[in-house]
Amino acid sequence: MSLFRKKNVEQMIAGAQAAGLKKALGALDLTFLGVGAIIGTGIFVLTGTGAVQAGPALMLSFIIAAIACGFAALAYAEFASTIPVAGSIYTYSYATLGELAAWIIGWDLMLEYGLATSAVSVGWSGYLQSLLSGFGVSLPIALTAAPGALPGHETLFNLPAFLVMMAITTLLSVGVRESTRVNNLMVAIKVTVVLLVIAVGVFHVKPANWHPFMPNGMSGVFGAAAVMFFAFIGFDSVSSAAEEVKNPKRDLPIGIIASLGVCAVLYVAVAAVVTGIVPSAQFANISHPVSYALQVAGQNWVAGFIDLGAVLGMLTVILVMAYGQTRVMFAMSRDGLLPAALSKVHPRFATPFATTWLVGIVFGLIGALVPLNVLAELINIGTLAAFSMVSIAVLVLRRTHPDLPRAFRCPGVPVVPVLAVASCLFLMVNLSAVTWIAFVIWLLVGMVVYFGYSRRHSKLAHSGRK
Repeated sequence: MSLFRKKNVEQMIAGAQAAGLKKALGALDLTFLGVGAIIGTGIFVLTGTGAVQAGPALMLSFIIAAIACGFAALAYAEFASTIPVAGSIYTYSYATLGELAAWIIGWDLMLEYGLATSAVSVGWSGYLQSLLSGFGVSLPIALTAAPGALPGHETLFNLPAFLVMMAITTLLSVGVRESTRVNNLMVAIKVTVVLLVIAVGVFHVKPANWHPFMPNGMSGVFGAAAVMFFAFIGFDSVSSAAEEVKNPKRDLPIGIIASLGVCAVLYVAVAAVVTGIVPSAQFANISHPVSYALQVAGQNWVAGFIDLGAVLGMLTVILVMAYGQTRVMFAMSRDGLLPAALSKVHPRFATPFATTWLVGIVFGLIGALVPLNVLAELINIGTLAAFSMVSIAVLVLRRTHPDLPRAFRCPGVPVVPVLAVASCLFLMVNLSAVTWIAFVIWLLVGMVVYFGYSRRHSKLAHSGRK
């Protein structure tokens, strides 16, 4: 039974209020935080992969992925407004499903957020080098990629990827208010760039390129949806900011739902434009599909702005994902499941300083030294598992704490949470076998850590609560 011991919801909320994190965020900050995490590698890099797989029906793939995320977002919104505590779904699971489930999902989130920062830092490095090459500037080949990442070239270290992680880590370590100001500015710029793509590109669309609309049938649409799900990852990180929100009961649901809705509309519009300009099969092996489409349309000046927007877009994704990672580890450390040093708050900056730098250095080195070829799918499976868990947890909390004040209630319970779980499981089935194997290995490592350290050091265990 000790594996299923649960935290007291009321005590969790009271403890969060006394944690010492600075409450500095509003609804607009949270919406920009979500948009900052969502618009990035998914739209700027993976659109080409999805177009090859689904054809012009990539628009449907985005809609399917958005619906799956939307069901889960409603569940997240209820939890975030009801239990405004750092840690996202890890914290929610601890209160509803028990300690072992909470550990599994926390370990899962560490995979999602941490490797997401590594992967995006590598993508950012590629776009930056492309941008610099336009000005005749190039780095030594040895410092442009991880070992073995460029066949035929001797590469040792992805220096730009590592340096951007260090810059973001510095920003996050000195304060969330300062981080969100930079994030809001960059989000405004990259949303403007995406709107520019739509506004200019729509005049170059050739409807003939949308035929055949579904060249690989529904299997291609579903397969692309499972990959394009990566493009929506990020709205869940909004809930990680719960303890630093001025009015969490009102602002958290707004931030979660608004950021997902804005990005879904933009994604479908961009997919329609790029597949209307370029026949979908031509996107094979194109690493910059959106700017490539504008180049084909003869709008090279717009393509240059898109490259700049991609660089800024990926910066905000790294920032928000690293932020989410540090807050999950902060919450797990505060519960005793990770070493206590990881939940210490800096006396001046009011941030988990040591945790922030640990995350930055470890995942900065991973991005600099490891070619992450299948990372998008690996991140997806972890996130889909997390979304399934939060949807189940909503049903449990409704039964165990029916009278708990809820500023936002997930509509259509139990239908909506069940649809969320079904949608996530369906997308998980469409991922590759290699992804499943890697995910299982990561979970097994987590079980070793839990039974070797976390279970014995759990503060809930020492409190005697079962």
